[in-house]
Amino acid sequence: MKRKLIENWRRIEQRIAAACARAGRDPAGVTVVAVTKTVTIDVIRGLVEAGLHDLGESRAQELTQRAAMLKEWLARRARDASVGGQPQPRWHMVGHLQRNKVKQVLPWVELIHSVDSLRLAEEIDTQSQALGRKTPVLLEVNAGGEATKFGVVVPAAVHLAEQIHTLPNLELRGLMTMAPLTHDESRTRNVFTRVRELFDEMVTERIGGASFRELSMGMSNDFEYAVEAGATYVRIGTALFEGLELPAQAARVD
Repeated sequence: MKRKLIENWRRIEQRIAAACARAGRDPAGVTVVAVTKTVTIDVIRGLVEAGLHDLGESRAQELTQRAAMLKEWLARRARDASVGGQPQPRWHMVGHLQRNKVKQVLPWVELIHSVDSLRLAEEIDTQSQALGRKTPVLLEVNAGGEATKFGVVVPAAVHLAEQIHTLPNLELRGLMTMAPLTHDESRTRNVFTRVRELFDEMVTERIGGASFRELSMGMSNDFEYAVEAGATYVRIGTALFEGLELPAQAARVD
């Protein structure tokens, strides 16, 4: 399993490098977030052992449970002199986050990709203050105008970003988007290009300040287009777990 994960990861890295070459970018500027979702904890351990430490979950309960299990496993390994210590993974909340789940998720996450309303941002701000921390977040933008997707619409994005930037316990790091699930390449590219243009506009207006530098765009079926458009995070599930024997419900993981 570990060998297959490494092979898949290396193949994804090669595709990212090729996309960066086409766009005149440094591949070091793109981070792969492994969307673990319904894969087993053994697979997640395999990812960490393989050296992939940015892990993403789309559901609050799964994130907290798996983060706790992984932390305990790493603590046991650290006590084993024959194995040695290993870095703690960085957990990313990549799915829709309900306000009543913020308190549960916050102690575990490195970055919340999916802030899509002022009310959610205010709840994260409140809970962050209680923990004495400043939480990095991304503003989710629904650039495709799809009713089935979360995210702020493009015309309202700048104003919401300005409001989030005023919250003292949040750090607005950038934008996130999901392209439509389609075989129409031009439609996919248009979504990524529009969000990149919006990102550039916010940078020009200094919204978020110096920390505003991240674009979370692209999944298994479209991450190369996202990289060419400027993505700094790509959220990969299916392509990373290709060829592994997974439960039936895990056939599609991003």
